[in-house]
Amino acid sequence: MRFHPFSVLSVLTFRPLSGLATPFASHWDDLREKHTWNSVPENWQNLGHPPADTTINLHIALKAKNENALINSLTEVSSPGHPKYGEHLSREEVAELVAPPSDVLELANAWLEHHGVYPSTISTKHGGSWLTLTAIPVSKANELLSASYQLYQHIGTNDTVLRTLSYGLPAALVEHVQCVAPTTHFGFPRTPWQEPLMRRGGATTEQTQGTVLGGDPGTVLSSRDQGVTPSSLRSFYKTSSYVPLAAGWNMLGAAGYLGDYPSPEDLRQFMNRYRVDATSETYRVVQIQGGGYDPSSPTIEANLNMQYTSAIAYPTTHIFYSTGGSDTLGDPFINWLDYVLGLWSVPQTVSTPYSLPEYRIPLDYATHVCNLFAQLGARGVSVLFSSGNDGIGHGDCLVQDSSGKSQVQFLPTFPSTCPWVTSVGGTMGYNPEIAASLSGGGFSVYFPRPSYQDDAVPTFLLNLGGQYNGLYNPEGRGVPDIALQAMHFPIILKNRRLKVSGTSCSTPTAAGIISLLNDYRISSGKAPLGFLNILLYGICLEGLNDITSGSNPGCNTDGFSAVPGWDPVTGLGSLDFERLVAILSR
Repeated sequence: MRFHPFSVLSVLTFRPLSGLATPFASHWDDLREKHTWNSVPENWQNLGHPPADTTINLHIALKAKNENALINSLTEVSSPGHPKYGEHLSREEVAELVAPPSDVLELANAWLEHHGVYPSTISTKHGGSWLTLTAIPVSKANELLSASYQLYQHIGTNDTVLRTLSYGLPAALVEHVQCVAPTTHFGFPRTPWQEPLMRRGGATTEQTQGTVLGGDPGTVLSSRDQGVTPSSLRSFYKTSSYVPLAAGWNMLGAAGYLGDYPSPEDLRQFMNRYRVDATSETYRVVQIQGGGYDPSSPTIEANLNMQYTSAIAYPTTHIFYSTGGSDTLGDPFINWLDYVLGLWSVPQTVSTPYSLPEYRIPLDYATHVCNLFAQLGARGVSVLFSSGNDGIGHGDCLVQDSSGKSQVQFLPTFPSTCPWVTSVGGTMGYNPEIAASLSGGGFSVYFPRPSYQDDAVPTFLLNLGGQYNGLYNPEGRGVPDIALQAMHFPIILKNRRLKVSGTSCSTPTAAGIISLLNDYRISSGKAPLGFLNILLYGICLEGLNDITSGSNPGCNTDGFSAVPGWDPVTGLGSLDFERLVAILSR
C-alpha cells in the first residue's frame, strides 16, 4: 500500500505571477482558493449565520522575502560549534528576517483599501509579516475572502466558533500569503478530558474512592497508592541536589487556553504536601486577548502544569499565560505567539501540554504556526509540547486518501510535529523505565524530516522494514524527541488530591528540568539553550536515558515499539540532569 497524504485539505497549485510592476491594476475579484474542507469537520455542527452586526478580528500572515533566512539563523544559533551558537536574536532582528517584500505589503494594503478596510483598523506587526484587522464586520470578511463565515458548535463541549469551510485570495496575492486566521482551522485547545479535538496531554484518569484534603471522604480521580511524586522525579532525573542561582533572570512559562486556570491555593497545598521547602512558591498571571483568570475555578490541566513545573524548577520565576481566542477573538495559538514574540524579554522555557491531530489542521495554518515557533527558538526559547495520549492514533484512524477513499492512517499530533519544537512522549516505571502505552508518536504528514534527525530516524525505519507500509509517512518529521514519566501523578484540585496520567505530566516535568539547565547556563554566564533539538540529537545524546521496551498501540494495531536509539514512542529517551550539566559545562 502506498502512503498518501491526507486529502481533507484542498490547496490549489497557484499560477506564477508575471510580476508586481502594476499591482494596483490587479483584478481584486480574480480569486484563487486557498483552503477548503470537503465537509464540516468531525464533531462539529453548523448553527447557521451569525447576527448581522457580528465582527471578527482577522490575522493575515505574509511570507518572508527570504523564506530560508529564519531557519538558517535558527540553525546557526542552536548548533554547538557554530561561531554564532548561543547568539540568540532580538525581537527586531527576527522581525527583519521574516519581513515580506515591500511591494507585497503595498499590494496587500491596496487590496484591503479596495474593499474599504482602512489603515485605522489595520495593525502591522513583526516587520510587516502580520496584518491584524480589528473588529471588521463578518460581511466584510466574507467579501474579502470569498468566504461564508458561520457559527459552528463542537459536539461534546458545546464550544461555539465562527469559521468558514473555505476561503480564497486574489490571484496577485495568494502565493504571498501564508494563511489567514481564523478561517478554516476548527481545532483549538478546549476539550473534555475524555474526547480529543484538541487533546490535553494529561487526559487519562481513573475514578476511585479517595480523600478530600479536609479529611472528608469523597470521590476523586486516583490510581496507584503513592504515584509519581515530585521528590521521586527529582531523584530519578537527578535534579535534587541542584540549587538554582539565576531565579531572578530565568523564566519558565506555562501556557493555558480558553478557560484553563491554575489555583495559587492548590499550589500552596501541593507544595505543603510534596515539596515543603517551596511553600512560598507563587506565579505571575498574564492574560492575553480575552484570556480570563478565575483561581476559584481551576482546571486539572492548568494545575498539573503549574504544580509540576514549579515543584521541579523552584524558585525559578513562573508565568502562567491565560490566552483567549474563540469566536471573534481570533486563534488561541496565534494570539499567544503574537504576544510573546512582541516581548522584549522572552521566557527561556515554555511548557505547553496541548495537542491536536495533525490531519484536522489546514496545512497553511500549521505551516504558519510552526514558523512562529521557529521565531521563538531563534529568540532563545525552549518550547516543549506533549506528543498526545493516543499512541499512534485514536479510534479506527480512518481518513480519506487523495482519491477520496477511506483508509487507515496513523495520526500524529500538532504542534508536536512542528520541527522547531521539542515533542515530549511518556514513560513509566523505574529500573527499567519503559514506554507508556499512551505515548503519542509517529511521523508528520505535513513537515519533512529535519536534518537533525537524519542520523537517528533512518536507523529505526531500516529496522522496522516493511511493517506498516502505507500507514505513515517515512519521510516525515519523527515524534517524540524525548519522553519522561507520564503515569499516576498526584495533583491538588479544589482541595482534593487526584492522580492523573498522560503526556501533560511528562511535558511540565521535562520543562522543569530544561529550565534548571537554563538556570545553570545563565548562572555560568552563558546563553540559554534555546531550541533544543539540535543539541539533543547531537552532543547531548549521551546525557539521555535510552528507553528500549514498551510500545504505543493505536489505530487497531500494536503500534511502534521502543528500541535502542530513537523510536516513535519514546524518542531519544529521558533526561539525566547531572550528565547534561556535565556535557554543557565543556
